[in-house]
Amino acid sequence: MSVFGDVVLPRGGRIWLGSLIKLLEPLLINDRLIRTSVFRLAKEKWLRTEPHGRRTDYLLTPAGLRRFEEASRHIYASSHMPWDRRWRLIFTVGELVPHEREGVRRALFWQGFGVLGSDCFVHPNANLTDTFDALMTDGTSDLLVKLMPMLAAEAGSDLTADHKDLVNRAWNLEKLASAYGIFVDCYQPILEESRLDPHSGIDDQSAFLMRILLIHDYRRLLLRDPELPDVLLPAQWSGQKARLLCRELYRRLLTPSERHLDNFLKLANGTIPKAMPMLTARFQNEDPLA
Repeated sequence: MSVFGDVVLPRGGRIWLGSLIKLLEPLLINDRLIRTSVFRLAKEKWLRTEPHGRRTDYLLTPAGLRRFEEASRHIYASSHMPWDRRWRLIFTVGELVPHEREGVRRALFWQGFGVLGSDCFVHPNANLTDTFDALMTDGTSDLLVKLMPMLAAEAGSDLTADHKDLVNRAWNLEKLASAYGIFVDCYQPILEESRLDPHSGIDDQSAFLMRILLIHDYRRLLLRDPELPDVLLPAQWSGQKARLLCRELYRRLLTPSERHLDNFLKLANGTIPKAMPMLTARFQNEDPLA
């Protein structure tokens, strides 16, 4: 999924399976595992197949494309959205059996919502319409009638202790901060080395592999991050340091890694898909999908 989001999406959303296997071979991921993973993504309607003779391309489905584009907006953004000082709430208003309640909790967790009690989910700046669209895509549409979205009354101009208490009750930021710290400890030395000798260069394949590992690890952290506005985060938030580190290192790896893809990423018909403008917008101020 990291490869499809970071590499395949900005090159048209399709790739020949054999090319995918070849690209990931240096990471010691065997072709059987890759085939199994791609098959599962197709079964879950993220991908579809398109044969060309004896070869097969895998393409993002419309639902898969929507999911990856939404994820890209979070992963490659330069900063968090400003807060309008109002809370987005989703209440359960009908009876839910345990497995339904857990399904709703998990689905909203992936949308960044925290939990207050057993019947209230909260987020400071989520788009409620997009959230409900995502719930439909994720297979929980039959439960939407039991959920009531609400926008809380506008808060005062000052950030009160009540806001911070709500954040501490809804999310475990201490655990997330520790995970971000591990990410920084892992990749900071690599960034420092590239700063000390910026002209030493890195071979194209190594740049591609480092880029994939970097964005894979960062993406896994963002899946757990509610992406709260800066005013609701602790001082010296390690997530911001991780974001800045990822942005700089990614930009340094981009050109050589793209040269590698120009040589080795192919479609089933043998052509090389070209990168779209969204690639150069990543980790810039503009929308990476504009």
